[in-house]
Amino acid sequence: MANLIVYYSRTGENYLNGSIKYITKGNTERVAELIRKAVGGDMFRIDTVQPYSDRYFQCLEQAKTELQTDARPEIKAFVEDISEYSTIFVGYPNWWGQMPMCVCTFLEHYDLTGKRIVPFCTNEGGGMGGSEKLLKKICKGAIVAGGLSVRGADADRSEPVVASWAKRRV
Repeated sequence: MANLIVYYSRTGENYLNGSIKYITKGNTERVAELIRKAVGGDMFRIDTVQPYSDRYFQCLEQAKTELQTDARPEIKAFVEDISEYSTIFVGYPNWWGQMPMCVCTFLEHYDLTGKRIVPFCTNEGGGMGGSEKLLKKICKGAIVAGGLSVRGADADRSEPVVASWAKRRV
């Protein structure tokens, strides 16, 4: 059985080291690539039909509204067949102490019974927030492993930690 690394990652303005900076590759995508390098697997990027703003504070307001209303934003595509995957790494930024609701849209599309769900997130201090608890709620029948929190500003230099963690999860 193979690994799937599915993630939502955002470019544009991001909060890094106490200030707003523009990035052309999202921090969560960088960590997803490190996981793939360490353990192999297929990668799938979650893309929303209605993109989040590339302006940091506008994006946060949109994310807050979605969280408060328990929204399920429409996404552009799904993995056609996840039956071949036994381990699914799920990556996302931590917004308002939670994963973006588009990740819920993706996960709730499938019967994940018997799958191993391995979460990872990027943030600037919020850790995993409440995302592991939400994953256990929405991934019925799956085993949700302990997640990894990576500070977004450190994503580029997190390979040793990410690789060691990922290898222990497969």
